[in-house]
Amino acid sequence: MPLINQEVYETRIWGLWKIEESEETLRQLTSEIGPQEINHPEKRLEHLAVRALIKKILLSWGVTFEGLTKNEHGKPFLKNLNLHVSLSHSFPYVTAIVDTEKTVGIDLEHSRAKLLKIAPRMLHAAEQTDAGLDVAKLCVYWCAKEALLKVYGKKDLIFVKNLRVEPFILKEKGNLIGRIIVNTTETAVPLHYRLFGDFAIVYNQ
Repeated sequence: MPLINQEVYETRIWGLWKIEESEETLRQLTSEIGPQEINHPEKRLEHLAVRALIKKILLSWGVTFEGLTKNEHGKPFLKNLNLHVSLSHSFPYVTAIVDTEKTVGIDLEHSRAKLLKIAPRMLHAAEQTDAGLDVAKLCVYWCAKEALLKVYGKKDLIFVKNLRVEPFILKEKGNLIGRIIVNTTETAVPLHYRLFGDFAIVYNQ
């Protein structure tokens, strides 16, 4: 079964899907056709699979998925539904979270050595010191900042300057405190992270 994790709460649903289907199967599951502008095979599968996931988890609430749309900042919204949604993908996984009350942000990334090279562009000095050469921990920091950016909802923030994550002890799963800093306003955002294999997921609580 491609849906490998689903958690349903009163106001929130979170799910994780591993892509094992063909594009044709995903088309049938979503009743959608992969967009013509996406040429890369894996990207097309991700596009369809995340919609299949959202459709599946919404059924837990008896809600019908009618598609996704985006605003001028690229933030996704559920068509004809007054719900908050966030999604992410890193082949072969896609993940999504839906909330009835508040804005959500989720990110899924693959722990890769390239994070060591890009860390100086995304982490504050204190975060780099805490992560060191631990690629898995760097991945959690990266996911956390992406999740914070999605909670903020706009793309005019600088990872190093405007998005901070407090140091933490890496475990299989745990909680973090993120901060969104805009001008003189600082907003603390509780986050939760999970590791599975060489992937990490972070979403706001």
